Amino acid sequence: MIRIENISKSNSSRILYIETSAALNRGEKIGLVGPNGAGKTTLFRMITGQELPDEGQVTVEKHVTIGYFNQDVGEMSGVSAVTEVMDGAGPVSSVAAELRSLEAAMVDPDRMDEMDAIIDRYGEVQARYEELDGYGLESRAREVLAGLSFSEEMMDGDVGKLSGGWKMRVALARILLMRPDVMLLDEPSNHLDLESLIWLEEFLKNYDGALLMTSHDREFMNRIVNKIIEIDAGSLNTYAGDYGFYEQQRAQNEKQQLAQFERQQAMLAKEIKFIERFKARASHAAQVQSRVKKLDKIERVEPPRRRQTVAFEFQQAPRSGEDVANLKGVHKAYGSRVIYDGLDFMIRRKERWCIMGINGAGKSTLLKLIAGSAAPDVGSVAIGASVKMGYFAQHAMDVLDGEQTVFEWLESEFPRAGQGALRTLAGCFGFSGDDVEKRCRVLSGGEKARLVMAAMLFDPPNFLVLDEPTNHLDLDTKEMLIKALADYDGTMLFVSHDRHFLAELSNRVLEVTADGVHRFDGGYTEYVERTGYEAPGLAS
Repeated sequence: MIRIENISKSNSSRILYIETSAALNRGEKIGLVGPNGAGKTTLFRMITGQELPDEGQVTVEKHVTIGYFNQDVGEMSGVSAVTEVMDGAGPVSSVAAELRSLEAAMVDPDRMDEMDAIIDRYGEVQARYEELDGYGLESRAREVLAGLSFSEEMMDGDVGKLSGGWKMRVALARILLMRPDVMLLDEPSNHLDLESLIWLEEFLKNYDGALLMTSHDREFMNRIVNKIIEIDAGSLNTYAGDYGFYEQQRAQNEKQQLAQFERQQAMLAKEIKFIERFKARASHAAQVQSRVKKLDKIERVEPPRRRQTVAFEFQQAPRSGEDVANLKGVHKAYGSRVIYDGLDFMIRRKERWCIMGINGAGKSTLLKLIAGSAAPDVGSVAIGASVKMGYFAQHAMDVLDGEQTVFEWLESEFPRAGQGALRTLAGCFGFSGDDVEKRCRVLSGGEKARLVMAAMLFDPPNFLVLDEPTNHLDLDTKEMLIKALADYDGTMLFVSHDRHFLAELSNRVLEVTADGVHRFDGGYTEYVERTGYEAPGLAS
């Protein structure tokens, strides 16, 4: 359906692709992977014709429809969310718009002399609308929005009043409702809660078109894709299988390539040693010449390219007391909406609690109560002896000084730390090379979040309170963070919609539901086995 043939592409001074090829065939579901800045979004834009390759070509079969979702959702306002979604549903949406225009014309007294023509046209358009199942369009749009966790009130309200994250969901719903022949989805799993993520997973598994997507959620990708295209140093490398298989295969390929390289290097060293030893002896001239010619003809094996992944290790956190946090009889409400009604909750040293609950259940509120950024209406929150807390939430980014560079801000936070240690820290969280010279005011939301987390983990607290810590982290950085936190010796309380993160790091689960708060010993994996569902909103 889509062929990428011998393309080369540069972006300002950076080479993204060098004479490389790939294909997207009917029914394939492909994950596109590669480090940040490798050219994933550029590839999407070349497929949609928004950019052209410098050399080579990208061809799309005739009559193939493409739906492209990216993080730039554009302006939305003045219509309901459900209307905005329906307006993106391909040919049926333009027919629906004409139908609405003709309905308005039929009640316009100034157009009475055109009424016969308007009615005739209305009949034609209505027949076409029925043919396209237009009358089922609204119910399908509502079904998609409900799957993405919209309430009826949000569906019918002005889309312009929604937050950026909810507008992203509206833009995604437009593409899903359109059901094109090919979907290009650039980070569709961003801004979704766990229930929406699992619903989207099922939708895409049952979608019969072709799919090319990026995602920083390995579990989400593993459950959907049957092929991986990797962008690596200007090449597009194709692997059959899911993301887990790709990781194993890439590691195996690198191991084999390294072994080949080392064998060849040993052979070359032996030949060169012979040449050096006998080149001055006339009796060995023929043999020396033969070996020189042989070396000239040998095709050199390249060593495997090493990905720049830096392991991050915690400094030892000071030990806290056994009781880390204790909530007694906590009541919390926002207006008439009661979040907690008499909550008792104790966190002890080395426990790793993940908080589960649907949107609005009170997960972030619980973190705020424990971190002290919100107070209970009734009841008490006590933090234990020798507890040093690190709280990561979106507003934590307000601590950055916009005029300082990344490196200057880290130096101001840790004046006694060496430059090498701070550069290593910055590199772990995606700030390598010239990136450390960026001013904080020009950083994206994701970069700001990574920088704040880097600073928090450099001087580790013994109690980490984390609200969606993996948002905006790419797969490699997320894996680095999981490995670092797995070795962390302190206590954790966190909210995340990343199932890999939940499964790897939790040893307790607190489920917040309308029926009350439920505690589960064992981590997220045991919680899923015990309850039979992956998120509270999916409970039957």
